[in-house]
This record gives sequence, C-alpha cells and structure tokens, in this order.
Amino acid sequence: MAMRALTVRRIRCLSQFISKIVVQPGNGASCDLRSYINGGQKLDLDRGYHDGRPRGPLWRGKKLIGKEALFVILGLKRFKDDEEKLDKFIKTHVFRLLKMDMIAVQTELERQEEVDLALKMFKVIQRESWYKPDVFLYKDLIVTLARSKKMEQAMEVWGAMRAEGLFPDSQTYAEVIRGFLRHGSPADAMNVYEDMKSSPDPPEELPFRILLKGLLPHPLLRNKVKSDFEQMFPDRHIYDPPSEIFGLH
Repeated sequence: MAMRALTVRRIRCLSQFISKIVVQPGNGASCDLRSYINGGQKLDLDRGYHDGRPRGPLWRGKKLIGKEALFVILGLKRFKDDEEKLDKFIKTHVFRLLKMDMIAVQTELERQEEVDLALKMFKVIQRESWYKPDVFLYKDLIVTLARSKKMEQAMEVWGAMRAEGLFPDSQTYAEVIRGFLRHGSPADAMNVYEDMKSSPDPPEELPFRILLKGLLPHPLLRNKVKSDFEQMFPDRHIYDPPSEIFGLH
C-alpha cells in the first residue's frame, strides 16, 4: 500500500508540473522535475553527455597520482611474475621518478595489497639520496605486510626500522601482535609486546586487549600481560570469560 501511495503521489506531482508548464509557462512549477526523477535525487539535465570519468573517491584518488606514477604502477604489476623483466623495468622507469611520485607509487601499491611490490618499492626509496628515516613509511608497509600474513617480511622491515632508531606507533604494534597471534606465534607476539613497553611513547589499550584475547589458550603469558595492564590502566576493566567457553581447563 505504501509503494502504491508513493507511485500515485509521483504521478500527481508530475501531472501538476506539466499542467503548470502548459497553462502558466511563466511560473515556476510547484514540483521540481529534477527532484521527482530518480527518487528525489537531482540530476544534471543541462549536460547532454557523460564524460566517462568514474565517480566518487576512486577518481579523486587517481587525480592525486601523476601519469608517470600510474604508468610505473601498471608496469610493476605487469612484470611482477618475471623477476628479470621487473628489475629491468625498475632500472629504466622507477629510478627516474620524482620523490613524490615514488611515495605515491609506494602508497598505492600498499592500498592495492601488492605487498611484494610495495616491499621492493620501499627498498628502491631507501637507496635514494633524499631518503631520510620516516616512521610513517615504515608503519604503512609493516601494517600492510602484517595484514597480508607476511610476518617474516614484516619483521625484516621492523628490524630495519628499529636499527634506524625509530619506534612504531600503537596501531603498528597492534597489527603486528595480531598478525603473530593469527600466525600461531604467541612467543613472537610477546617479543613485540616487550619492545612496545620500551617505547618512549606511552602504551595504549588496543595492543593489550588484542593480547589478552589472543593469549586465552596461554594463561601464564596472559596473566603477565593482565598484570601489566592493570598497573598501567587501573581504571579499566578486563573481562575474563568463563574458561569452558574457549575449551580451557
């Protein structure tokens, strides 16, 4: 009934619009045809063509990437399964990119989860004369690798970052800890946790809560993290689920 009433209302609205144009062409219509069409969304009826550009964030994002960077991204993806052609393409095209184009390529490869190419691109950036240790370049790459379950490569980049005297932020710690827990390596997750405690920045709750949940099958390790959490966040509550829910005894 509601759909029928809505249809009748639209037909009546359109009829009023047409009658006002025929009877009183000088007056404005009481019902805007642009609002009537497409369920109330206004359409640009003055433009008689579609320019073919994609709409929304995709187009706005690509406008920020130069033509040279887009060409390099496509080339890297094209030759990623042929190491010889890939190295040749890097020498002939990647090394001649400007600084901002290199960073744009790195960011876009991470966004597309082309993790192996992103890692290779990062190593190219590190060889540039303008390169300076940047925790945010490291962070984005480490998080991408961890989310893709490339923990060995993630820790390789992690080691390079720590060798340059940089500490990651809380999100990076959280993603690497989560990655190791998913990988079935609680000991490695605890090593990252110990590194987090030595960071000059105050720890945040998220990495603790990820550990507290992921270490349920390992009560001794979990109790250690729980004790640290209670000391650092005395006003926060920790939920300890009944052990039988998780099959623990």
